[in-house]
Amino acid sequence: MELRRVVITGLGAVTPIGNTVSDFWDALCKGVNGAGEVTRFDASKFKTRIACEVKNYDPQQFFDRKESRKLDLFTQFAILASDEAIQDSQITEDNTDLNEVGVVFGSGIGGINSFYEEVAAYATGDGTPRYNPFIIPKLLPDLAAGHISMRHGFRGPNFSTVSACASSANAIVEGFNYVRYGMFPVAVVGGSEAAVSPPAMGGFEAMRAMTTRNDDMMTASRPFDADRDGFIMGEGAGCLVLEELEHALARNAKIYGEIVGCGLSSDAYHITAPHPEGLGAMMCMERAIKSAGLQTTDIDHINTHGTSTPAGDTSEAMAISRLFGEHVSKMPINSIKSMTGHLLGGSSAIEAIATVLTLRDGIIPPTINHFNDDPSIDPNLDIVYWEARKKEMTYAISNAFGFGGHNASIVFKKY
Repeated sequence: MELRRVVITGLGAVTPIGNTVSDFWDALCKGVNGAGEVTRFDASKFKTRIACEVKNYDPQQFFDRKESRKLDLFTQFAILASDEAIQDSQITEDNTDLNEVGVVFGSGIGGINSFYEEVAAYATGDGTPRYNPFIIPKLLPDLAAGHISMRHGFRGPNFSTVSACASSANAIVEGFNYVRYGMFPVAVVGGSEAAVSPPAMGGFEAMRAMTTRNDDMMTASRPFDADRDGFIMGEGAGCLVLEELEHALARNAKIYGEIVGCGLSSDAYHITAPHPEGLGAMMCMERAIKSAGLQTTDIDHINTHGTSTPAGDTSEAMAISRLFGEHVSKMPINSIKSMTGHLLGGSSAIEAIATVLTLRDGIIPPTINHFNDDPSIDPNLDIVYWEARKKEMTYAISNAFGFGGHNASIVFKKY
């Protein structure tokens, strides 16, 4: 089978540091931090009272009251990010058969806050069920993809991927495969999450996965730092329009970059902890490089999963060191979660966008909040700390790992 080349022709983002791609990218390069006190609910009794929330967002600017009643916040973010990406790509019925456009959009949790609010109202009421008639479609993770397809008339494959914090990476991989195997010429892919809510925050708090550095929130997310104590919850969405190269060229599309390979693996180890030696992470990066027809020495940069959890960062760093050997000193890596927090199922979508723009502009955004080197992390790793770095690059990997041992790596190429 002849494989098609897959390029990126549209980008869209709603993030804690910018509600458009241009604002997001500008903030990343400047090292802007999205942390703040939780405003979505009263977190005063929680051990973690900080999060990276989307700023200056008013649903009434984008949805009327009747429509917003049907949409959980994670779906709203997905719609806005996809609207930007689709408009950016200039895909229209005049240049594309909309029956041949697929939508694959991931979410790790879906409408958890809508579900919580409805159940809480029932539990504190008189026992009479008075549920919102839209509660089921509000909470289902696949409804973000469904709304995107209905909004734009896309009648290709349409579904959600759920693999915890690797969900949107898996969505990108699925769309990539549809296009490169010649099944459909265009795929709208990405992911969304809006889990700054009592059950999600409380659940991750109970697992001791989140930072409790409330009094020092602007430096609380510290990927690869010796004193990291967990991630900061983030929220938002990212979207990419993937397109067969010939289709994109035929309609004179703007091209941001190219996807040339992907790798998937499972740790087969633990429900929440990563493999202590980074076995699954190493395997999926190795498979991605092989899929792209490359050698480890061809990779110029890695946008790491880098959550700021003690076990996760050590495991990923070990996997990179074992796979790339001496090349690690020539291959800068970073973690943008130091600025955006952890968007869970939406994280790998905005990180894919960051990786594409890193290659396009030759700028690696920094990993902020580094104070002390971790002796368990290879000192030869070239981690870009505090300030963005200019570097001409051709190939970069974006990593995503999720609870359950789900691992995904995607290889991007400068176009």
